[in-house]
Amino acid sequence: MSSVFPMPRAAGCPFDPAPELSREPVSRVRLWDGSTAWMVTGYADVRALLADPRVSVDVAQPGFPHTNAVSKARDAQMKTLMQMDAPEHTVHRRMLTADFRIRKMEELRPGIQRIVDGLVDGMLAGPKPVDLYEVLALPVPSLVICELLGVPYADRGFFQRVAGELVMDGGDPARALAASEELNGYLEELTERKSAEPGDDVLSRLAVEQYRTGRMTRREIAVMGQLLLVAGHDTTANMIALGTAALFAHPDQLAAVKDGADVAGAVEELLRYLSITHTEARRVAREDLVVGGQLIRAGEGIIAVKSTANRDPAAFPGGPGALDVRRDARHHVAFGYGAHQCLGQPLARVELQTVFGTLFRRVPTLAPAVPLDELTFKEHAVFYGVRELPVTW
Repeated sequence: MSSVFPMPRAAGCPFDPAPELSREPVSRVRLWDGSTAWMVTGYADVRALLADPRVSVDVAQPGFPHTNAVSKARDAQMKTLMQMDAPEHTVHRRMLTADFRIRKMEELRPGIQRIVDGLVDGMLAGPKPVDLYEVLALPVPSLVICELLGVPYADRGFFQRVAGELVMDGGDPARALAASEELNGYLEELTERKSAEPGDDVLSRLAVEQYRTGRMTRREIAVMGQLLLVAGHDTTANMIALGTAALFAHPDQLAAVKDGADVAGAVEELLRYLSITHTEARRVAREDLVVGGQLIRAGEGIIAVKSTANRDPAAFPGGPGALDVRRDARHHVAFGYGAHQCLGQPLARVELQTVFGTLFRRVPTLAPAVPLDELTFKEHAVFYGVRELPVTW
């Protein structure tokens, strides 16, 4: 137990999980504050844990494995869907299920295609090189989630700045808390405006059905909105940029995408291969349970490592450490598993499929503008990604 979770990635291997993550199927790991937790790395065990009602996501429970001071302070300030157990979680998630159902997300596909085409048009009409993160990866999910929630896109500079503070796991906890409070205040005011003049969007529906009726306060709706807004753009933005960088680093796989490999399948493989949630899936045992032959006592923290589960040869035969866009990777756990699997995964899939199905078709000569070993990565963030991705064509 010499290393502290999360462990650093190996030099020169920015797309691979930290080597120490996969040392044993179940092992003890130290955390930043000297406490310990159980780390579970295999695919079958991770899936079983994520679906097990004997483990809790309640961050207030003693023994919950906070990954750093910022994470602990952020979790203590507000309770989102991610920190709720059933039946509370069931009630709150049900409020949003219809907004993110697969059929509705598919209805958004033509509009997302127009957004992507417009951004690519703008990129091609301007100077080069450009930072693909700034001109495409960040705007696509930001525009989409703003339209879906009813957040004015004109305010993107504000919420992207605040989100940047919220998802960084290094630095001063007070800054993250201040950023969270700032965004909650903004969303409370927006909820009030939506209540008075509702539109056809998620926040308007919550304002009318929950706030007006007294079922939820403005703050409760703001907290829900904060999770949807931040996770709804930051995750996909990182996947677009990091996924493009990974394809650049694997020319044979990039060629397969250009040659007509199924884009939906390629997206699933990129999700599996990259597994961008740096803090993994954290739980605390409600009662004694056995995982991988190891007894875990009630009150002990558990870290289910999705990134190594997604590289488990028992679940992904044929060299899971390699990127293979023709692999059937649909059973990956990048979006989690069980009751807490990502609510927005149907939207993320449509966005990623549209971007990767458009970018290399419209810009077949797209290439990195700097050597890939000069890229810098978000080592201390909730969601892993590349800080910028200079490209040319």
